[in-house]
Amino acid sequence: MNKVLINNFIRAKEVRVIGEDGSQLGVMNIFEAIDLAKSRGLDLIQVTEKVDPPICKIANYGKYLYSQQKKEKKMAHPKGGELKEIRLSFTISPHDSETKAKQAKKFLDDGNKVKVSLVLRGREKAFGYMAKDKVELFLKVLNEIIPIKTERELKREPRGFTTIISKS
Repeated sequence: MNKVLINNFIRAKEVRVIGEDGSQLGVMNIFEAIDLAKSRGLDLIQVTEKVDPPICKIANYGKYLYSQQKKEKKMAHPKGGELKEIRLSFTISPHDSETKAKQAKKFLDDGNKVKVSLVLRGREKAFGYMAKDKVELFLKVLNEIIPIKTERELKREPRGFTTIISKS
């Protein structure tokens, strides 16, 4: 976070002042603005310097910093929308399939899309129909836990099968 200028550290001669309630107080000499803020027991905080004259706000400096940190934290955590992957194997047991379905449910509940992939190695590639059945069985088990919709149909790729699903 870049340094926020307050009170005597503001370098401009004139500033546009916003009151603590959000009202426009107009353009003032910097010393008048600082005196006004001090008389109210608050600080003069430079909000932006991109315009001429710079915009300053009369507010409690500690509360202002706290609200800025909360905004930055909120911006840093985008909620959902990622693509998560669940990888199945050709020899997956029914119990492991249920465990993976529960993990996929967690991803879907967070608002993410899930890419289900079953990787085929060596001789497994010859048994594509069995692999397709395993993926469809997994999707059926998952659909019983949480209703899903298919974003991209199950398709055969050089290394196996993939599909993308989301919460319906």
